[in-house]
Order: sequence, then C-alpha cells, then structure tokens
Amino acid sequence: MLSYKGLATLLFGGVVDKYPDFFSSVKDDLTKANIKIPFRSYVGMIFLTSSIVYFVSLFALIFALNFFVVSFLMKIIFLLFIPFLISVVCFVILVFYPYQKMLGRGKDIETNLPFLLMHMGAIAASGAPPQGIFRLMSEFEEYGEVSYEMKKIVRNIDVFGIDPLTSIRQVAEKSPSKSLKQVLFGFITTTESGGDIRSYLKNTGQQALFEWRIKRERFLQQLSAYAEFYTGLLIAAPLFIIALFAIMNMISPTMGGFNILDLMKISIYIIVPVLNIVFLIFLRGVEVEI
Repeated sequence: MLSYKGLATLLFGGVVDKYPDFFSSVKDDLTKANIKIPFRSYVGMIFLTSSIVYFVSLFALIFALNFFVVSFLMKIIFLLFIPFLISVVCFVILVFYPYQKMLGRGKDIETNLPFLLMHMGAIAASGAPPQGIFRLMSEFEEYGEVSYEMKKIVRNIDVFGIDPLTSIRQVAEKSPSKSLKQVLFGFITTTESGGDIRSYLKNTGQQALFEWRIKRERFLQQLSAYAEFYTGLLIAAPLFIIALFAIMNMISPTMGGFNILDLMKISIYIIVPVLNIVFLIFLRGVEVEI
C-alpha cells in the first residue's frame, strides 16, 4: 500500500525536479533541522497537503454557507477566495516549518554549548583522545541537540569509516548553530596545526560561558523595559480607551458613523487580544533560554 509520503512524491515529485532552485532553501533547512524526510518527498507533501486542505475547506465552506443568508455573488466570492487563502497559508507554513525547526535546534545548541565545551575541556585535560571526547559527549542527553551533533560525528566515524577530522568538518558545515560551527572548525584547525587541544577547549569554553552570562544579564535588563511597555500600552491604554468610549456613549451613541458600543466590543474582543498575541510572539522571538 502506497504511503502518504510515497503518494506525494509520485504526484508532485516532477514539480520538484522541474523547479529545484525554487525550493533550494527548503532542502538546506531540512538537513539542518534534522527532518528525516527526503527533499522531493517533503516538497511533494507540501503540495499534496495544501491541495487536500483546499478541497476540505471548500466543501466545509459550501456546507457552512447553507446556514447563512448570503447573496449569490458573495457566495461565489467566498468560495473562490477563502479556500484558496487557507491553502496558501498551509503551503507557507509547511515551507517555513523546517526553517523554524532549524532555528529551534540552533537556539538549543547555543544554550547548551558553553556547558558542553567546559565538560569537553575537563575530559581533554585528563588526556582523552579527541575521538573519545566526542564519543563521551554524544552519550550525555542533557545537552540536547548539541549532543546529537556529537552523535553524528561518532556515527560518521564508526558506521561510514570517515576519518575524525573529515567527520567533524561535515557536521560543522551542516550545523544550524554558527557558534558550534566555529568551535568545530577551530578544533580542526588546532589539530591540523599541531596546537594544544586541551588549551583550545578550555579557553573556548570559558569564552562561551562568559558570553552566555552576558546574554542572560542583557535579556533580564530588557525584560524590565518590556514590562513597562506592556503595562503602558496593553493594560493602561485599553482601560483608558474603554472608559473613554463609555463616557462618549452617554453623550452620543455614534461616532463618525460607527456605533460606540460596537467599537468597544471590537476593542475588547479583537484589538486587545490580537495586540497581546503579537506581544507574546515578539517576546518569544527575543527571549533567551536560561
């Protein structure tokens, strides 16, 4: 029986082959996001899922319109644009999903990298060989995604028979974290030049830990500014506007052709929640994991 992934590849694999450059960024993001789905299959699934969403939303809208009194022209407009819009939103979400997952992996690596480097430095000081250091680090699940990157290095060496430096270079090139990429390339350079790996790991770990602390302190300082902004714009201002609408409604029930009670409802049930959601998304984007 043909799987969903196989069906998507069969139906839309030709589109991927015809326009490979258009989806090149998706291909890179899939690798860095560690999504184990072939490039052609994933893009095919994007098209197939968007198509299914279009027809499902179309039939759902046809069914829903039977319960509302809507002119024939408006029905045609709804049926033409709303399913298409939902399908496009689905397409865009699936296209950018690998990128978002890649960013999440990169942030997780950036958070745990300083502690992993300090651990690596301590192991290197005991005289362990580089390959043994990476093997040991790959067994610590507490380091999250960065330990998985260590597992890739060990897998390339044990399973594919690649020499350690080439394995490290391959993982570094596909890493979603710039910091980890710099550390691994620095490790390669230090090894090839005959430098002291123990000193390199110790100094790099101390520098990474110092930067980690600076980022957290800066973020905590920014939080106080964000709190003042939130209090003034999203708590005090809505209360003031609603109180103003209530007073104006006593004087005149309309303003500029709009019913003031309707404006109050729009402010309370739409504008204020949307502004809060936007603020939360912004805060999520700038937050630093502690």
